[in-house]
Amino acid sequence: MHGSMYLDGMSFEDVHEFETVVHIVKRFAAEQPKREWLEGYQLLYNVGPNRSPLTRQHLDSIVSDRPLFILAYDGHTAWANTHALERAGILRGGVCGANSEIVLDEHGEATGELREPGAFHHISKLIPVPDMNCKRALLHKGLRQAAELGVTSVQNMDARDDLPVLASALEDVGELTLRVYLPFDIKPTTPFEALATHAVEYRSTFQSELVRAGSVKFFMDGVIEGFTGLLLEPYADNPHTCGDANYTPEHFNRMAVEADRLGFQIFVHAIGDLAVRRTLDGYQLAREKNGKRDSRHRVEHIELIHPDDIPRFAELDAIASMQPLHCPLNADGVDVWTQRVGAARWHLSFAWETLRNANARLVFGSDWPVVTQNPFRGIHMAVNRKPWRPHLPEQKQTLVNTLLSYTRDAAYAEFQEHHKGQVRADFLADLVLVNADMFAAPPETIAEKKPLVTMCDGRIVYEA
Repeated sequence: MHGSMYLDGMSFEDVHEFETVVHIVKRFAAEQPKREWLEGYQLLYNVGPNRSPLTRQHLDSIVSDRPLFILAYDGHTAWANTHALERAGILRGGVCGANSEIVLDEHGEATGELREPGAFHHISKLIPVPDMNCKRALLHKGLRQAAELGVTSVQNMDARDDLPVLASALEDVGELTLRVYLPFDIKPTTPFEALATHAVEYRSTFQSELVRAGSVKFFMDGVIEGFTGLLLEPYADNPHTCGDANYTPEHFNRMAVEADRLGFQIFVHAIGDLAVRRTLDGYQLAREKNGKRDSRHRVEHIELIHPDDIPRFAELDAIASMQPLHCPLNADGVDVWTQRVGAARWHLSFAWETLRNANARLVFGSDWPVVTQNPFRGIHMAVNRKPWRPHLPEQKQTLVNTLLSYTRDAAYAEFQEHHKGQVRADFLADLVLVNADMFAAPPETIAEKKPLVTMCDGRIVYEA
C-alpha cells in the first residue's frame, strides 16, 4: 500500500512520449503557481526526445524557475532539473549510498539522472512531506482503489510514511478495508543488533486481525533499467558494468542468519541473476547454521536467473514471488529492459513456467505502485504472455495456476493458508464477485473484468 503515500504531484503512468511529459508538467506548473517544488512519479526510462536518456537540460526546457523532481515508475531512478540539483548541492556530484550514482557528464556535472535512493535522497529529503491528516486521507484513497479492484489483502514491501501506525489507527475505528502484512525494513546501515531489538518489538506490536508483522525486508540490488541490478555477466548495452549489490555477501549472510534464528520470514528484492544467487546462498547458510524449519523465505522479482539456481528454490523451500506486469510485453525497444540484458539472456528472463516446472512455489502480486494494483491486468499478462522471439521457452501461465498464485499460494506465502486464499468453510470471508466467468471468457478479455462486490472480513467494502 505504499503507493497511497505519494504526494499530490504529477502522474506519468502510461506516458510514452516526451511531448506528453512537457504538456503534463507545464499544465501542473501553471495550476500550482505558488508551489515551491514540482514533483512527479511513474515516469518511464526512455521518454526523452527520440527515446534519448532524459537530462536536466530537457527538464530545464520545461521548468527552469522552480525545482522539478520526477521519480521513475519503479522508484529506483529519478530525474531533476538544474534548479533542483543546485538546491540540493549536487550539480557537480556528491556522496551516495551503496549501489547509487549521481550520473555525471564529461564535464563533471550532473546529467540530471539519479540512480537509487542513495543518490536522489539529497533532493527528496528537501521536499515537504504531508502531515498525518494528509497521509490518512491518501491512505483512504488507496484503500478505496484497492476495494474497487477486488484487493482484500496486501503484503506490503515497506513501512514508509507511518503506514503501520496509520493502518492500525484505521483498524481501531473500523475504517481499514483490507488486510496488511508488514515487514521490518532492513537497510545496509541497519545495525545488526536491531534485529533482536527493534525488529522483534515491531513484530510484537503489530499483531491484530488486519495488521500483522512477521517478516524483514532487504534490497539486494537495484533494477535492470538503471544498471543497478546485479548480474553475473555485463549488461548487453553497457559492457563496463555488471551492476552492484547493496550488501556484501558477508554482510547479508550475517543478517540473514540472525533474522532466521529469530524466526523471521525474510523477503529479499533480487532482480539480477547474481542478486538471486546471493540471496539463495544466504538462505542456504541460514538453514545450515540454524537448522531446517518452515521459514518460507522469499525472493522478490527474480527478473533474471541462472539455470544453476532454478532448482534451488525447491531444494531450499524458498518462495519465488514475481509480478506478471513487470515483464515487458515485447522487445520492440519501448521498454529498455530487454536491451539491457540482451537477447542471449531472454530465455532466462521472467522465467515463471520454468520455475514452476522446477517445483518452485510461485506467487504473484503487483508491487504497486511500480505497476497498477489491478489484479485483472496482472492475470491478463500472465495468461496471454507471448515469447519475445520464436523458439524462446513458453512462460505464459494457465488461468488456474495464475489464480492460485494470486490467492491460495499467496496466502501460503504469508503463513495464512489455513485462514484465507480459498473459498472454504471456516475460512475468512474475504471474497470478490466478478462481473463475468473468467474461465468462460476469452483470455484476451481478462483485463476488462471488474469486481461487482468486494468483501473483507465479512463486510462489503465495495459494490459496483
